[in-house]
Amino acid sequence: MSDVKQEIVKGASFLIEDVAAESVFTPEDFTEEHVMIGKTAEDFVVNEVVPEIEKIEEHQFDISRRLLSEAGELGLLGADVPEEYGGLGLDKISSSIITEKFARAGSFSLSYGAHVGIGSLPIVFFGNHEQKEKYLPALATGEKIAAYALTEPGSGSDALGAKTTAVLNEAGTHYVLNGEKQWITNSAFADVFVVYAKIDGEHFSAFIVEKEYEGVSTGPEEKKMGIKGSSTRTLILEDALVPKDNLLGEAGKGHIIAFNILNVGRYKLGIGTVGGSKRCLELAANYANERKQFKQPIAKFTLIQEKLANMATMIYAAESSIYRTGGLFEERLGGLTDEEQKDGREVAKAIAEYAVECSLNKIVGSETLDYVADEAVQIHGGYGFMAEYEVERAYRDSRINRIFEGTNEINRLLVPGTILRKAMKGELPLLEKAMNLQQELLMMMPEEVGDETLEQEKYLLKMAKKIFLMIAGAGAQKYQEKLQHEQELLSNVADIVSEIFSMESAILRTEKAIGVTGLEKNEQKLLMTQVYCQEAFNRIEAHAKESLVAMEEGDSLRTMISILRKLTRHTPINVITKKRDIAAKVLESEKYVV
Repeated sequence: MSDVKQEIVKGASFLIEDVAAESVFTPEDFTEEHVMIGKTAEDFVVNEVVPEIEKIEEHQFDISRRLLSEAGELGLLGADVPEEYGGLGLDKISSSIITEKFARAGSFSLSYGAHVGIGSLPIVFFGNHEQKEKYLPALATGEKIAAYALTEPGSGSDALGAKTTAVLNEAGTHYVLNGEKQWITNSAFADVFVVYAKIDGEHFSAFIVEKEYEGVSTGPEEKKMGIKGSSTRTLILEDALVPKDNLLGEAGKGHIIAFNILNVGRYKLGIGTVGGSKRCLELAANYANERKQFKQPIAKFTLIQEKLANMATMIYAAESSIYRTGGLFEERLGGLTDEEQKDGREVAKAIAEYAVECSLNKIVGSETLDYVADEAVQIHGGYGFMAEYEVERAYRDSRINRIFEGTNEINRLLVPGTILRKAMKGELPLLEKAMNLQQELLMMMPEEVGDETLEQEKYLLKMAKKIFLMIAGAGAQKYQEKLQHEQELLSNVADIVSEIFSMESAILRTEKAIGVTGLEKNEQKLLMTQVYCQEAFNRIEAHAKESLVAMEEGDSLRTMISILRKLTRHTPINVITKKRDIAAKVLESEKYVV
């Protein structure tokens, strides 16, 4: 690896910069090794985990523990652990693929994800050499299982409002921790907890806490709506004695660890929801072909076809944007020196550059899975409501994803907040672009759009970026530092940003694929991109109009609405016909197909 830093793509820069198709990572770029790793993970899940799901759902956690150990033997727990500490040290795409494949495992995928992600990564990124040497080899093999303890009964989204305390004992050898951590995944069988507490009641810090330490216990198993097969309990700390050496990172700097881990958690959650969405679509397509009503398969009915096409299109946009983010991680990490690559803090910092994209992945992935699971149940009709059908469990399991890793509402506020902070720091020339746009809009004339492949979609994307600048600029100008209190407006801006990232990711993926293998082999990609961009643009227009009406009135409002009409003028496409074509391919393959 080079010791010379490469120029990197800055987080959220997609909003104001043109991006070349060849520069983005797509699932079509998987290497043979990526495919092989995916096959290993998929085979393990299908052959070893799926037959045990019913028992896992009944809280037979000895099975969960055994399966995690078996996954460790295959190297499936060590993808993100450096080789020098007993892991495989794989690239972030390999780690992502494993996470996607584990989604088929239902709530067991939560046990896996909590262990390899938020449970182990704080030590990977922020542990010192001694801590890594002590804990990571056992975590990579599954000999020990990890959990993450941040949430408390009184602090969920407001993580820094935690009440758990840590006080150094008189001998100066141990911290004494007191408090309760709520809804801790893997708590029934975890050996190691990453726990957040305030030293002397004020310095928010992270600690590595072992289950066997004096004063550490767990409450009863929670009764949950879904993800029943994952363990969720309260972690109770009553004068828990934690060695001073188990302080993770610096005292008072726990927020740095927590927020960096949340970035990875949001991205990984997005990847997992892609796998879950694909499975739901597969179940729905299979059932639609088999189920007969009025003497024909329900797959023949065009309203069923529309549902399948919508599901596939949303999955395509989510998959394209989320793997694009993984590619950004790889590119940024590739720009680190050899020394920086070995420093977990530098790796976490590199990933944090894309905090906006991680939040978008979390929002889009979780809402796509919720939609797809819901429509899969609908296609199953009454049978979808019955517990013996897999979609019933998938529907219940999907709901938590909009709450996990920061609620979608919190993430919607984080997106514009982070973008504006980047702009104020001079990392994104956003304000300059917004000022230039004001002049451009006054002189703007209708643009003729050609009919070349993807030309219309690229035009819609260009206009969408102008709409973002217009709405975000108007909001910043009107409310200034009080903008943070206009949450409905911030949410609309976040949704516009999200649609732009998804539109662009789908366009670039399709363009890249056509450039490599030709149009004929990528017709499904093109259809889904066309449909997604058309419908996303309509949603952007609605968000923009609602925002303008909230911000302006009288002549000013009429002027702004007139400008918005100029930006949204386009010739709509026939999405109904295109959706029928998309559905035909899905029904023929009985799975997500591109």
